Amino acid sequence: MIRVLIVDDQEMIRAGLRTILDALPDIVVVADAPDGFAALAVLESEPVDVVLMDIRMPGIDGVETTRRIRTNFPPDRVKVLVLTTFEHDENVLAALRAGANGFLGKGVGPTELAAGVAEVAAGGGALSAAAAAVVIGRVAETQHREVDTALVARFQSLTPRELDVVVAITSGQSNEEIAAEMFVSPFTVKTHANHAMAKVGARDRAQLVALAFQAGLGA
Repeated sequence: MIRVLIVDDQEMIRAGLRTILDALPDIVVVADAPDGFAALAVLESEPVDVVLMDIRMPGIDGVETTRRIRTNFPPDRVKVLVLTTFEHDENVLAALRAGANGFLGKGVGPTELAAGVAEVAAGGGALSAAAAAVVIGRVAETQHREVDTALVARFQSLTPRELDVVVAITSGQSNEEIAAEMFVSPFTVKTHANHAMAKVGARDRAQLVALAFQAGLGA
């Protein structure tokens, strides 16, 4: 059972997310919090696997709350999945730098939300197409699309299937979407992604996207 903490300053959004997640057989919402301070207090007293984190909140925002979670709790104990309206700005990069394990927009449907929570809880990362575009765009700005030959060699060590999965991930597709296109199971896609991350030295899905771009893959 995946234990989730919902953090959002809007009560209606917290209630809606709780309704969606509590209806799933393998997820339970243990608490919800209106701000970062309340979220940190919950984590001190309740076992939580995934924090579903808003970005813009009063007090301390989602980025700073994520940073404090990373400071106070082992990364294998508490995962952070950012869920926000603002997918196209610096919030994406700031949240990922602070230690978020994934980034989804509030426009996602219940199926994608549940898949994202499960993916993050299992040690993977969920990244929406818009968030992936932000990561790729920033790498493009800083790297000027110069291909890193050392990274190219790492990606050349991937199997053709692993490489296909990496390219699909750079477009922001979820495991379920990739699985549907490749006619395999989401578990198989996750396995390919994990093997690819291990081979190229990526700590999570977001870094895999950035490294793939630097190696000349992706959009």
